[in-house]
Amino acid sequence: MKNDITIAQEARLEPIENIAQSIGVEKDDLELYGKYKAKFADSIWDKVEKKENGKLVLVTAINPTPAGEGKTTTTVGLGQALGKLNKRSMIALREPSLGPCMGIKGGAAGGGYAQVVPMEDINLHFTGDIHAVTSAHNLVSATLDNHLQQGNDLNIDTRQIVWKRAMDMNDRALRNIVVGLGGRMQGVPREDHFIISVASEIMAILCLAEDIYDLKARLEKAIIAYTYEKKPVTIKDLNITGALTVLLKDAIKPNLVQTLEHTPAIMHGGPFANIAHGCNSMRATKLALKLSDIVVTEAGFGADLGAEKFLDIKCRQGNLKPDAIVLVATIRALKYNGGIKKESLSEENLEALQQGIVNLEKHIENMQKYQVPIIVTLNQFVSDTEKEIHYVKSYCESLGCEFALSNVWAKGGEGGIELANKVLYALEKKESNFKLLYPNEATIKEKIKTVATEIYGAKAVEYSQKAEKTIEQIKALNLETLPVCIAKNQYSLSDNKDLLGRPKDFTIHVREMYVSAGAGFIVVVTGDLMTMPGLPKKPAAENIDINEEGKIIGLS
Repeated sequence: MKNDITIAQEARLEPIENIAQSIGVEKDDLELYGKYKAKFADSIWDKVEKKENGKLVLVTAINPTPAGEGKTTTTVGLGQALGKLNKRSMIALREPSLGPCMGIKGGAAGGGYAQVVPMEDINLHFTGDIHAVTSAHNLVSATLDNHLQQGNDLNIDTRQIVWKRAMDMNDRALRNIVVGLGGRMQGVPREDHFIISVASEIMAILCLAEDIYDLKARLEKAIIAYTYEKKPVTIKDLNITGALTVLLKDAIKPNLVQTLEHTPAIMHGGPFANIAHGCNSMRATKLALKLSDIVVTEAGFGADLGAEKFLDIKCRQGNLKPDAIVLVATIRALKYNGGIKKESLSEENLEALQQGIVNLEKHIENMQKYQVPIIVTLNQFVSDTEKEIHYVKSYCESLGCEFALSNVWAKGGEGGIELANKVLYALEKKESNFKLLYPNEATIKEKIKTVATEIYGAKAVEYSQKAEKTIEQIKALNLETLPVCIAKNQYSLSDNKDLLGRPKDFTIHVREMYVSAGAGFIVVVTGDLMTMPGLPKKPAAENIDINEEGKIIGLS
């Protein structure tokens, strides 16, 4: 089997204008970025706003493991399979971050014969959206420090600056820094920090804003610091909202690309799901719902993170209602959750499968709480045996779930026909009675406890003294009605990455909290999660190069 980048480079791409025409979009409503990428012009929304919405299908997964689950690959393959069944479908995905692409996770454009292309562009600089977010974020940082240097008229307490700097790369050395050293003319010395750009509140704002006016209004609300009197200082107070909006004027426009089988794909926005809310932009999803009959979208990492945030944050804010949920699992990952080391996952082991399937069981139970039809799909590997497949199928059906095998990595859309048919059956024959997990009126601690106990399976929640103080601060600001965005490791249902399977009787530890007033949620940081990842011992960047023919190699 060829590797992902070889398959992508050998593909015959359609001019992006042809892809747009297939969904009824004229060239005048596009802003071209070369032959195979485009942004939707602002004019498109007025033309489609009154159209009836299509159906919304969310793809999520069990907790990710080194064995890999293939969630994005399944999303792309399902979109291609629906096209083979002559359904007007589109895919709505996030943009990849350079940090994990150069680190350990690799790119995020799918894999095998279920990819979004041009893969190299998408995984690298694409149309510059994340760079725009980084520039806007750091304009706030620079202006804030300049304000301190020029006299601090806002009376900002330098010990209570909550706005960190950002860059789109994994760099652990920048997690905790000191700025302003070198003398009186170099700024005010203070402790500072970096986050990865996709954890920036500006990224969250970009992805949740309905239009550029909403973007501007949200930017103004973002809290950057507090005064010595403990009053919030916002971006509006720095008088740079207009400049930020200008920097983001193109980034807010959704991007149009295609799959290997020419299925239209919107890729826009890229908040992390373990740190941020993990969904593509609101504008992209809503536009796709107007342009197609079925929209297949995904939420990052496992269902305990991405899906919960998609449902409780994005759907809450955007008044969206998913019509079906696809839950992706692999036999390899289930055996890993059962205690088998990565090197032995290709061997048949029903006992390990039985031990690890409780992780899938918990995610099924969690998604059933939202009262949306669920289809479990097994992303098939050649090492999977008939006995193992039969066991997982029987187990899922005993829990009242539809089940389908998927082999889209090797066969593209053809390998997703069984899954597509099960999705169509759910859309046509089953009713979605989507409900949120908690009401806006619940207290902050009630919201956190609900997610921690009902979704993670925790027995209790503990708060640091710092977190307790922040809760009182949020109450004083009358922002307690906002939903919670819990930052947690992606590997375990708990806040301890080493507790695999379905851990029980554990406590979630809330280390710190801060309010993203512009995005419209409260960030709750648990365990030892870092908002700036680090590179592994052997980064993926070591494998990436460009050959004598000008072709990129080693990108995955």
